[in-house]
Amino acid sequence: MLTIRSLVKVRSLGLRVLVSGAEEESAGSDPLDMPLRWLHNTELLDPSGYVQDRELVLTNGLWHDGANAAEFVSNVARADGAGIVFGLLDSTPVTPPDLVEACAAAGLPLVELAVAVPFTEVTRQAAAQLAEQRQRVLVDTVRRGNDLAAAISRGAGATGVLKVLRKEHRVPLVVIDRMARVLAADGVRPTAEDARCVAEGLKRHPPPLELDLGPSGRAGLFLVNTLGGADAALVCLRPLEKLHEAEREALTQAAHYLSLEVARTELMRAIEARFAHELLEMILSGSRAAGEVASRLEAFGVRPDGPLVVAAGALRGAEVASDGALGNLIGDSLAAEGIPAVVIGGSQDTVAIFPWHEHADAATTLARRIADATGEEDISGEVVIGVGGIAENSRDLRTSLRQARDACLVLRRASGRRAANFSELSSHRLLLGAQDDDVRRRFADGVLGPLRRHDGNRGSQLEATVRTFLEHDGHWAATAAELFIHVNTLRNRLAKVAELTGNDVTTTEGRVDVFLAIEADALVGQR
Repeated sequence: MLTIRSLVKVRSLGLRVLVSGAEEESAGSDPLDMPLRWLHNTELLDPSGYVQDRELVLTNGLWHDGANAAEFVSNVARADGAGIVFGLLDSTPVTPPDLVEACAAAGLPLVELAVAVPFTEVTRQAAAQLAEQRQRVLVDTVRRGNDLAAAISRGAGATGVLKVLRKEHRVPLVVIDRMARVLAADGVRPTAEDARCVAEGLKRHPPPLELDLGPSGRAGLFLVNTLGGADAALVCLRPLEKLHEAEREALTQAAHYLSLEVARTELMRAIEARFAHELLEMILSGSRAAGEVASRLEAFGVRPDGPLVVAAGALRGAEVASDGALGNLIGDSLAAEGIPAVVIGGSQDTVAIFPWHEHADAATTLARRIADATGEEDISGEVVIGVGGIAENSRDLRTSLRQARDACLVLRRASGRRAANFSELSSHRLLLGAQDDDVRRRFADGVLGPLRRHDGNRGSQLEATVRTFLEHDGHWAATAAELFIHVNTLRNRLAKVAELTGNDVTTTEGRVDVFLAIEADALVGQR
C-alpha cells in the first residue's frame, strides 16, 4: 500500500520525517500509514483548488518568499492533503522552521527531501508501489474468485463462501435472505431480531447499504442480487467506515458469487415446494395417486412402505396461521431428532410427514417437545401441533393428514395445550373431524346460513345472540346481561332463530345441532 511511511522506507530517496502528525491521529490510525491517492507537485500558496483528498503535496517552497507558511499548511489541510514533502534546494538547504511549526500545529505530516533527489524520483517510486499494489490486488481478486467459484461448484453453499473470506479477513459475517432466514454465519450468532431487521431492509426500494441493528450495532450490507432484486445480503456486523478498502472489495466480490448460490437455492426451494404441495394433493385424492405418493416420499428420503405419521403445526394468536419460519423450525427440530421428514408449508398450516415406529402417544410427546422448542424461538405466535393417527403405509396417509389438520385447528382455537393427538380431542370434534370439508360446510351453512342472511338483510344479531347463549350454557340472565338486552328481547330473538333454522336452542336437540354447526363452521373457516 502506498503511504508516506512506504516512501520513507525507500533508502534511495533519503526522505526524513520532520513532523509525523501522530499527535493528531484519529481513530487510532497513524497519518504516516494512511493510504495515499497520489502525489501533487505545486508552488502555489493556495493549491486547495487542485489538491485532492489524500494526495501528498510536493513543494520546493517557492511560495515562501514573503508568505506565511501557516497559510500554505492551512490550505493543504483544507483540501484534505495527506502531508507535505519539502524538497531542499541549494538556495534553501534547510526546511523553513515556520513550516515545521505550522505542520506540527496542524498535525500534518512533513517530510524533507534531499537536494540531490528530484521530485520525479519520488513520483517514480510511488508509481512503482501503486503498480505493485494493484497487481497484488488483481492477483488476490483472481485467486479469491477461483476459490469462491470452487466453493460454489462443489456445493459448499453460502457457508463455503464465508470460509473463503475467513482466509483473508477476520470480520463477523452472516448471510440473511428476504425471508429473515440465516443462510450462513461466521464469527457471529445473529439474533432473530437482527434477521428480521435485515429482511425488512432488503424489502425497501432501494435497500440500504448500512443498517442499525440495535444491540448488535451498525452493520454494512453487501447486496446479493438475483433476477428478483436484492434477495439476500452479506451482512458485516461492523459499520462500513470501519472496513478497509480491501475488505470492502472482498465482500463485494463475495456478494456477487453468493447471488449464484442464492438463486440456485431459491430455485430448488421453489421446485421442492411445488413437489411437496403436489404430494399433499395426491394424498388427499385418495388411492388414485397411491403409487405416485410412494415415489414422491422416497424422493424426499422418507420410506413409504412402513408406518408413517402426519403432524400439522400452526401459530396460535398470530396474524397468519403459518409462515416460512415455522416450517424451518419444525424441519430443523425433526432433523435434530434424526427423523427424515417432508415438511410442507402453507398459509394455514405446516404439514410434516415422517416415519414412526413407536406408539401413538410417543408421537404426541415428540410434537409437544417440538412445540416447546420452537416456542423458545422469536416467532410471532405460539406454536401448536396436531398429530394424526399412525398410517400403516403411504396408502393410508389421507386419514392421518385430515386428523392432524383438524387437531391443529382445534388447538388454534383453544388455549392451554400446544400439542395433541386427534384421538385426544373431545368426542364432538372427533365426529366433525371424520367428515369431509364439503360435508362440514353444507351442515354449517344449512344451520347458520338463514341466520346470516337475516342479519345481513335486517341488521339483526341473531347469530351473535345464539353464539352467546351457547357460550353461557343456556343461562338467560347471563346471556341478556352479556348482550345488554332485556330477557324478553332474548326470548324473541331465540324464537326467531328457531323459526329460521328449525332448531329450538332451548331444547337439548336443537342446542346440539346449532353447537355442532358452529364448530363445523370454525373448522372449515380456518382452512
